[in-house]
Amino acid sequence: QLMEFGGGLVQPGGSLRLSCAASGFRLEHYYVGWFRQAPGKERERVSYISRSGTNTYYEDSVKGRFTLSRDNAKDTVYLQMNSLKPEDTAVYYCAADLAVSGIDWPFYSGRMEYWGEGTLVNVSS
Repeated sequence: QLMEFGGGLVQPGGSLRLSCAASGFRLEHYYVGWFRQAPGKERERVSYISRSGTNTYYEDSVKGRFTLSRDNAKDTVYLQMNSLKPEDTAVYYCAADLAVSGIDWPFYSGRMEYWGEGTLVNVSS
């Protein structure tokens, strides 16, 4: 089971940090991805991070504003979101996958192995 923390209401231009933690398994062994779903829209990819944290990927829509990191000692992944825009408003989900054959298919297809229930980020003045 995955759990997300840190959502809330923030003004445009503000920042939030989301956290993702696991229950029942060690998150450090998994690639972790973030996805989001805005009201009335399909779920979309946001970012992923490798097991070691060495490799990260960001969709163009968040590149330069969002930073994904992980603290394997705390077994937690963090999504730092800066310069937030109203269009970032969505439910944000973290997902984890062992990615035995690579992260591409699980991430790009949205078929990661474990998913959290999501946390709402509302960017509004």
